[in-house]
Amino acid sequence: MQSGLLEVGQIFSAHLESFAACESLRNRVLAVLCRLPDAVQRDFLDDPRFRITLENFVPGEGWTLWMASPGPVGSGSRCVVLRPRLADCSEAFAHYVIAHEFAHAFLHNGGWGDITDIEEAADALAASWGFTRPPEGFRRMAP
Repeated sequence: MQSGLLEVGQIFSAHLESFAACESLRNRVLAVLCRLPDAVQRDFLDDPRFRITLENFVPGEGWTLWMASPGPVGSGSRCVVLRPRLADCSEAFAHYVIAHEFAHAFLHNGGWGDITDIEEAADALAASWGFTRPPEGFRRMAP
């Protein structure tokens, strides 16, 4: 593991615990975290509401998610929930989705600059970090 990746992995180790059973997805999340600007990493680390977790959906049973209760504006949860299938799709698409979800958390599900649509804002911010939406064909499962 590269030293920068190792360092980020150690810093975010508590945030990555839910991915212990899905090492390939953990590595993808870590790769994205490593490429985020230091200010974004620090923002996440300094906010106890920030959390990354693996969706635990079970057909016929549903799923559970623990997150901070909504409070005053700007104090709601910043929980990023990722689906296990991101471990099996193309790496470029997985990295884009992960970065897009981190962008939502960083923006507190709001706009960015002049972009008021939250999905467009998350796409634009993720792209500024180097994670652009891949063409349709790259969303498929990895070969």
